[in-house]
Amino acid sequence: MADEARPTFTELGVAAEIVDALAEKGIDRTFAIQERTLPIALTGKDLIGQARTGMGKTLGFGVPLLDRVFDDADVTAPDGTVRALVVVPTRELCIQVAEDLSDAAAHLPLTVTTIYGGVPFEKQTEALAHGTDIVVGTPGRLLDLSRQQLLDLSHVEILVLDEADEMLDQGFLDDVKAIMAQTAPHRQTMLFSATMPGPIVALSRGFMDHPVRIRADTTDAQPTHATTTQTVFQSHKLDRMSVLARLLQTPGRGRTIVFARTKRQAAMVANDLADLGFRVGAVHGDMRQKDREQSLAAFREGTVDIMVATDVAARGIDVDDVTHVINYQVPEDDKTYVHRIGRTGRAGHSGVAVTLVGWDEVTRWQAIDETLHLGHPDPPRWFSSSPEFLTEFGLPEGIGDRVGKPLKVQGAASATAPARRPRPDRDHGGRDHGNRRRPSRRSSQGTSR
Repeated sequence: MADEARPTFTELGVAAEIVDALAEKGIDRTFAIQERTLPIALTGKDLIGQARTGMGKTLGFGVPLLDRVFDDADVTAPDGTVRALVVVPTRELCIQVAEDLSDAAAHLPLTVTTIYGGVPFEKQTEALAHGTDIVVGTPGRLLDLSRQQLLDLSHVEILVLDEADEMLDQGFLDDVKAIMAQTAPHRQTMLFSATMPGPIVALSRGFMDHPVRIRADTTDAQPTHATTTQTVFQSHKLDRMSVLARLLQTPGRGRTIVFARTKRQAAMVANDLADLGFRVGAVHGDMRQKDREQSLAAFREGTVDIMVATDVAARGIDVDDVTHVINYQVPEDDKTYVHRIGRTGRAGHSGVAVTLVGWDEVTRWQAIDETLHLGHPDPPRWFSSSPEFLTEFGLPEGIGDRVGKPLKVQGAASATAPARRPRPDRDHGGRDHGNRRRPSRRSSQGTSR
């Protein structure tokens, strides 16, 4: 369905205050998942939304959550206790979801608080003591605070589980159940997940009340975005940094995410790119939380246009205008591949996904290709100087690796710390780079926050 054919938030009955705040961010019409979730969620019914990253699901649950907390006769009026809770798998996603909710709530008298690990308790406990309406948090820190009686979840009447399959993969399912058990018995529960493995289905049966299951339209439900061009080729590990450096000089390239399989590899790749003059940041598990947030902020603001990331750390990179995603090595499996390339081709934008296949990784790539029906079972062998490679990406003959004087990696010293540690006896994938209350309320007047 064309964007102009999608209904507006106003047409779906969203409060004028929220509509105005979204309009200020250039958001007027809904995406498919929002069009289907809002009419159900605004009535307070439980729902399961099956959608992958980049389909607009945050507003799919965030808009009805804010609307109901703000003014729904069936929800207790805000009084400083936690009325709505969004549980997410990672710190980065927690921050991003909270920012999106805060943007949409700009004209509402509601407060949004983030609760996640890796940072001191004090700021979070002070915010809770002062009173908050909506909490976005990760399972471990939420449970820590509730067990210390610093977080009361008994007044939560709207609960959202975002990226439930990821929480399952990371071993948080028991924590999630413990959190759900502390919330109000008569609550609205919304569960969002890219996939629906057995334990998530069982969770929905045990904790939800006749949920309505929603998927985006058929096109959106494909495993990868139709607007993303996927290119796959074999790249020798000794030539791979040169291949990457030249790929990053593709005409028209904008914000780019380079995925690495390990923290060490992410640090080394980021360091090598910075040495060649690229504006690059990094996010991986060995970085301090403050440095990761600083690096992500620089990427969103455009201070750096390349982010080297590991899979878990990348969950907070929620940017719609990423033009390129590059897999420096083949991902572990098809699910990881889908999550990675879902970072581009989002929100109607076109995107490019490039996967560099090591000569010893062809079998793993073929398994991914077969599962997802990608049609690239035998990727060609290209080098950084191959005519086919240069033609594919519109690069001139004689192009080099270096684009400027050496720079520092965004994210402080912790971004490159793993690269400075003694290395085990295995190649990291290519360090040589040659040359280097409802119907009556719907007023158009907003309240100031």
